[in-house]
Amino acid sequence: MASLNKVILIGRLGKDPEITTFENGNRKMSVTMATTERYRDRDNNWVDQTEWHNLVAWGNLANDIADKRRNYAKGDMMYAEGRLRSRQYTDNQGINRTVTEIQVDKLMQLVAARPMQQSSNYQEPAYQAPVVPDPLANQQMPQDDLPF
Repeated sequence: MASLNKVILIGRLGKDPEITTFENGNRKMSVTMATTERYRDRDNNWVDQTEWHNLVAWGNLANDIADKRRNYAKGDMMYAEGRLRSRQYTDNQGINRTVTEIQVDKLMQLVAARPMQQSSNYQEPAYQAPVVPDPLANQQMPQDDLPF
């Protein structure tokens, strides 16, 4: 039986993406994403619970971000799709550590985090209904052909 390792996140970037370029020319993009769940506690107060996720991308996605073909920044609302990966390493003090990351296949900006500034003189244009010509407007119907 097959299994599935799929993660879909919608949240805000916690920092600007960091790009690492290796000697062989490959690139790695890493960034953190915050997702927040809101619920009411026993006292009926709203509580925000934020989880932080480590995202990593390789290949074309990392290249696009590094070359600024995709310009993402801290605070941007993002959709991320990928799979969970765990890796182990030994830190500087000799302690074995395990890190869980999302290996991202798709990363798309949903909403600009910083809305465009509008001048104080800007006014929303007034809505005008489109003028649709009536094809029967110039035709006369004979009085005796009326159904009533």
